[in-house]
Formats: sequence, C-alpha cells, structure tokens
Amino acid sequence: MARAIWKGSIAFGLVNVPVKVYTATEDHDIRFHQVHAKDGGRIKYDRVCTVCGKSVQYADIDKAYESPEGDKVILTDEDFAKLPAAEKHEIPVLQFVPSEQIDPILFEKSYYLEPDSNTPKAYVLLATTLERIDRTALVHFTLRQKTRLSALRVRDGVLVLQTLLWPDEVRVVDFESLDGVAEPKPQEIKMAETLVETMSDDFDPDQFTDEYQIELKRVLDEAIASGTGKLVSQPEAPPAEMDAEVVDLVAALQRSLEASGRRAAKADDGAVKKAAPAKKTAKAAKKTPAKPAKKTAARKGA
Repeated sequence: MARAIWKGSIAFGLVNVPVKVYTATEDHDIRFHQVHAKDGGRIKYDRVCTVCGKSVQYADIDKAYESPEGDKVILTDEDFAKLPAAEKHEIPVLQFVPSEQIDPILFEKSYYLEPDSNTPKAYVLLATTLERIDRTALVHFTLRQKTRLSALRVRDGVLVLQTLLWPDEVRVVDFESLDGVAEPKPQEIKMAETLVETMSDDFDPDQFTDEYQIELKRVLDEAIASGTGKLVSQPEAPPAEMDAEVVDLVAALQRSLEASGRRAAKADDGAVKKAAPAKKTAKAAKKTPAKPAKKTAARKGA
C-alpha cells in the first residue's frame, strides 16, 4: 500500500474513529513523452510571463481568479491556508441513506480508510454496522483545500470513501433528437428482452481485459527487442463490410439472436468434443476382447 495521503478521524455521533486515507485505484495506462520527431529529444515546457516575457519558477506562481466582469483577484498559499476548509481533519457523518438512492453518475474517486489507532474497535464497529444495515453514510471530506460530499461504505470489511459530485456539477441533458420518437413495437421489445436474456450473466470483472493496453505493450516490447526503437509496420486490417441484410430493427435483433445461439452451440459442441475421446476409448476397450473369440470359433468349425 502506498503512503497515506490524509490523516484525521470520522465523527460518528460522539464516537471518534481515527483513520488514514489511501487512494484506492490506479491508472495502468502506458505513458508517453513528447519528443522531437527529428532527433527524439524530449520536449520541455517553459512557464513564461505574458507581461515581462521572463521564465517563472513554480515557487513564484500564485493563483488568480477572474470574474465574468473582468475583475482579477490573486490569492497566495497563505490566503488559502486561512480558509476554514484547510483546517478540517475530520470526516463528519451527516446521515445514513439507502444505498440504491445514490445515482452512480455522482461517484468521482475512491479511497481506502485504514484504522489509525492501537485499538481499532470503533472502526470495526462502524464497518460492521454499515454492513448490517445495508446503508451508506453521507459525509463531508476535505482534501487539498476542497470539501466534497462523499459516500462512506464497506468493501470486504474495509471502509471505503467515495467522493461525490455536487448536484450542480452533473449536466442536465435535453436531446431534441429524442423528442417525438415512437414507442418500440411489442415485437421489438420481446426480441430485445430475449436477446438480453441470452447475453445475461453474473458480473465478474476478472474476465474482462484491456486489450488495447495489452496489444500496445506487445508492440513496444517487439520494438525494444528489435534494437531499433521503432515499430515494425503492420498490415492494415481490411475495412469491415457493411451488412446490407440488416434493413430494420427487427432484422437486426433476429440476426443478433441467431449469432448468440450459434455462439452457445459452439460452446456446447466444444464441451462435447472434449469428452468424446474418453467414450471412444471405452468402446474400443469393449470390442477388443471379442475379436480373438470369433477367430477361435471359426477354426474349431473348420
């Protein structure tokens, strides 16, 4: 586990739960540097002041706010430190709500909470209670001078804090393209439900992989192994042909159902073929002793 990014406590009524906060997720994407195409040199960025034209060190940079009317306000680190939010090292529990009432679109970032006490009895008590009542605690969490509404829940016995977007941060959508659209026909709904049923399964994230990153890593490894540092040109894949037979939604659903049925049949057929050799062996074993007996009988008759 990486180093804790925050220390404080959860205020659960009059109960105080000391905790350490860790980032719960990480990005596995391969990172690239920008280089000069001609000689491969790294590209560096220079912070230049638009007034004096000189390069500015990061330590000499402050933050400025400009209002819609054009008024500018410059704040220093000392100004931010005076704000009440910067002094908060407490995660107050505001209320407990049914978990299904939180729209997943509000979830932003996840953090693990570790007990920061020699006797983590209060931590275990809060985690056990949340698990038993099947509810989520709404809390306030202040990190890097920014206060967020957050959801506190349990995952595998560990408290997890997930920051939430404020309601006004979720954009309201109103697509004109959906106005006046006719309701689906009963036949279309029935076929769509059947298709969904054939494709339904329990969620197991381990069976899904990031094919793009795997292929990118393979290409990079081949370039490194070649010693040139450059990619070997790959033949372009032929463009996918348009299916002219799919002329309407019902036809598309029908073809999808047929394709789904063929995949299921192939899977069943593969399972049968794997078991087939054992059956043939058993039959062969039964037939083998019978052959010598027939020959003996024939000789006696002669």
